[in-house]
Amino acid sequence: MYFRKSVPIFITSILISLRLHAEEPASNEVIQKQLLEMQKSIQEIQTRHQAEIDTLKKQIDEQQSLIAALKPPAPDNPPVLPDSPAAFPTSDPALVPPSMPPAGELFPTTDPAVIANSPAAVPTPGLIPAPGLIGGSGGASKGSYLNISFDAIFVGAASSSDDLSKLEVGDHDPQQNGFNARNVELALDGAVDPYFEGAANIVFKLDNDNESSVEVEEAFGQTSSLPFGLQAKGGQFFTSFGRNNPRHPHTWDFIDAPLVNGMMLGPDGLRGVGGQLAWVMPLPFYAQALLAVQNGQGGTGYSFRNPGDDGTFFGRPTIDRKTDGLSDLAFTPRLETSFDLTPTQTVLAGVSAACGPNDTGEDTNTQIYGIDLFYKWKPADAEGGWPFVKWQSEAMFRRFEAGRGLDDAFPAAETFNDWGVYSQVVWGFSKGWAAGLRGDYVDNDASAITDDSSRQSRYRVSTDLTWYPSEFSKLRLQYNHDILKSTDFLPESDEDSLFLMYEISLGAHGAHKY
Repeated sequence: MYFRKSVPIFITSILISLRLHAEEPASNEVIQKQLLEMQKSIQEIQTRHQAEIDTLKKQIDEQQSLIAALKPPAPDNPPVLPDSPAAFPTSDPALVPPSMPPAGELFPTTDPAVIANSPAAVPTPGLIPAPGLIGGSGGASKGSYLNISFDAIFVGAASSSDDLSKLEVGDHDPQQNGFNARNVELALDGAVDPYFEGAANIVFKLDNDNESSVEVEEAFGQTSSLPFGLQAKGGQFFTSFGRNNPRHPHTWDFIDAPLVNGMMLGPDGLRGVGGQLAWVMPLPFYAQALLAVQNGQGGTGYSFRNPGDDGTFFGRPTIDRKTDGLSDLAFTPRLETSFDLTPTQTVLAGVSAACGPNDTGEDTNTQIYGIDLFYKWKPADAEGGWPFVKWQSEAMFRRFEAGRGLDDAFPAAETFNDWGVYSQVVWGFSKGWAAGLRGDYVDNDASAITDDSSRQSRYRVSTDLTWYPSEFSKLRLQYNHDILKSTDFLPESDEDSLFLMYEISLGAHGAHKY
């Protein structure tokens, strides 16, 4: 630029000089002097111009080197994209897929708004979905991608008890000395369309005789775009009661379920077919109200319309109460809130209730009430989530009206007022390592008539150590000390158990509630 400006000025000065000399004769010495000055000026301009060119070349070389360093290496077998519009036999812009989205936008997400509006929602020929995703053929309006994951938990157990199933009250807990495979889970989730998303958890189990069984643990759809902070859910799902009940075993901090959960909400957890409405309140902090209405039937409705083992529950022959109206269903309201104590400390608290009929009489009912609290500390400079401290506690109270059973065959009706609590703390003391301590207690009213061992009050102390080689695997060592209190029919006993768990995860598992 300097050269372009200097040349016209220089030429103009020469012309003016020549004109002046043409009008006024000059001596040879004056002319030679002027020529030398002009030659010197031209050399200075050329020198400055060359310096500018060298500077620009250097800048261009530096930028090209930076681009080459940031560019990812080309794959050995890159996908071949069609270079002709003939691959799409239509000119309708709504049907022709958009160009390939930028790198990083093909990875799974459960946000329906992101899925519905992302270019990745429309499959482009030649593109390979990210691991854990399966592409659909119907475009965004019919659900284009599905997250698929697989999680398997294997546990080796050694206990002083000959019958471990009497100690472990959860269906996914170890049930025998030796090796156990009580939870092999296939999970699917994704966006159905801009209005709904869906999820399913299919669980495979091996019993003590190595016989396989399959259960549809969850399979539901829920809305993703209702106004006013509302969300509706329908299908088979875990009831939002407390903190531990809605969570799957691979998210637990211990190998087995807390005693109060298994003895009051049931070995399978409280779940069933029904619907739920949730409302996030318009407050300056997070607060949500939920109401679930479910069948409350079978083993997954343990304290409600549960026929029991071989038609007996709490020692009573059960009746088959039909669903004749809303009063025969189980209702579960919940209120939960969350707030930050400091930028590094978070607290979550909730209250829950579950009310419905039970099968021990024609007009008997059950009410369960619970309160839960969760605290987490994680410093601002945490690396990969470590270090951290988590404290979690739940308490439940159950009022169970035990009737006289089928044909009033049982001698008398009773009302049991049971309660239980657990509290646990988990310390992530080093990256990939966490240690936990949990205390459990359940107090069941003793029956004056039956010797049902499922109502035996008990204590438990558990401690564990977990190693996470990566986010897709974990190893956990746990020790339990159980004390079963004596009753009029059963003596007190204490047992020791040791477990070693190995877990693997494959695929893109959907995010869980915090």
